[in-house]
Amino acid sequence: MENKKKVPTNTITRDVKYLAEPTGNIYESVVVLYKRANQIALAEKKELNKKLEDFKNERDTMEEVFENKEQIEISKYYERQPKPDLVAISEFENDELYYRKAKDE
Repeated sequence: MENKKKVPTNTITRDVKYLAEPTGNIYESVVVLYKRANQIALAEKKELNKKLEDFKNERDTMEEVFENKEQIEISKYYERQPKPDLVAISEFENDELYYRKAKDE
């Protein structure tokens, strides 16, 4: 997953009141962030599995698995990517997320 914007790869201390401003409620902000981080994580997992599928060999057993250099590089690339929650927070802070409340019946 290519991240064109600069997202920190480590945790940053944030003031909770600024995270609560867009929704007016910190709990609603946390739900928005959770749902977006989950979307990002699922997309990254799907993308990684698709790339690693090429290396799958039906005959390999746990003892016979050999290390493929290209497979290792792909895995390392994804390990270096910012965590999904950090990407979600960055998008939220930069007004790049669309979210809405469910309407009451």
